[in-house]
Amino acid sequence: MRIKEITNYLESWAPPEVSWDKDNVGLQIGSSSRRVTNVMLSLELSEKVLKEAKSKKCNFIFTHHPFIFSPLKKINTDDNDKGKLIEQLIKNNITLFSAHTNLDFTKDGVSFELAKTLKLNDIKFLVNEKNNQYKVVVFIPEQNVAKISEAIFNAGGGVIGEYEKCSFYSKGIGTFKGSDNTNPVIGRKDNFEKINEVRLEILVEKWNLNKVVDTIKANHPYEEPAFDVIPVILDNLNYGFGAIGTLEKSMTAKEFLSHTCNTLKTNDVRFTNGKRGKTKKVAVCGGSGSELLGEAIKQEVDAFITADVKYHTFQDGENKILFIDAGHYETEIHSLNIVKKKLEKFIKINKESVNVFKFSGSTNPIKYYNNNRR
Repeated sequence: MRIKEITNYLESWAPPEVSWDKDNVGLQIGSSSRRVTNVMLSLELSEKVLKEAKSKKCNFIFTHHPFIFSPLKKINTDDNDKGKLIEQLIKNNITLFSAHTNLDFTKDGVSFELAKTLKLNDIKFLVNEKNNQYKVVVFIPEQNVAKISEAIFNAGGGVIGEYEKCSFYSKGIGTFKGSDNTNPVIGRKDNFEKINEVRLEILVEKWNLNKVVDTIKANHPYEEPAFDVIPVILDNLNYGFGAIGTLEKSMTAKEFLSHTCNTLKTNDVRFTNGKRGKTKKVAVCGGSGSELLGEAIKQEVDAFITADVKYHTFQDGENKILFIDAGHYETEIHSLNIVKKKLEKFIKINKESVNVFKFSGSTNPIKYYNNNRR
């Protein structure tokens, strides 16, 4: 199995096109054409992560945070930590790949995994993406519908929420008259023709649109196939911001704060008091998601968990919602669980002998000190 097969699989789940414009996702360093030995997963790259990857014979490292975020002006391997790591990656033929905000905004990605870790049920996006879907309508001779629809599905069309191969057929009569320069597959040139056709409608995400259009042209029997591309202004069920769900049982604020610490394996959270006595409906956003505070309040959420909350943002939530800053690392690290699970399933399906490891240590640079602890 080539590294490219793994990265293609990851990007079919978390497309780079859904990431922030200024983000740097995908291949960071190395080659995607070499065969993969083993895989190391980490929230970010560090010297310890690289050392463990080498000890476990991993030549592919997946990180959530991009190692190269801003353009590099130079690579100094003498006294620059980043330069030394780049040198070691290249010398050891290790490929580095990152899925950052595309993993944040993907269903079952960072925020969904955070919600599952907190034992929430009925999880959905707090805010769904919009304006990134198209309806493709193509007119096909009846005998060619199965072939063309399957080709469009294989090109990424027809996905709605948990459903694949979604489409709509309606029968009708297509008409045309070709000039002397045509060579029609059905009927004769310079003759008015009436053909039994099917109108096929399929929803397509914008990053798959060109591939779907090319697929139609490559598989359609007509010299000049007729099709429409229509922008769709609807919630995209598979991509969005944050997540929202419900606890199995209501908790007091104190109980929920304890529950948060226990499930996220931390002893330190910052919070501001809400206005409800019980916590049942919970919103989350892994990493820095305090800009979603207003939406959480609007949806009458009892508690909202994220990280990197500023002082004045806490003021905006005070006495409106149980607003919790549980830490950047603490709210994102659990996402490696779903990446590991998906990769292991993909590797098993392909009958490959590749191990997937999570970094055994912590890359969290933040330490906590409590003067009252002994």
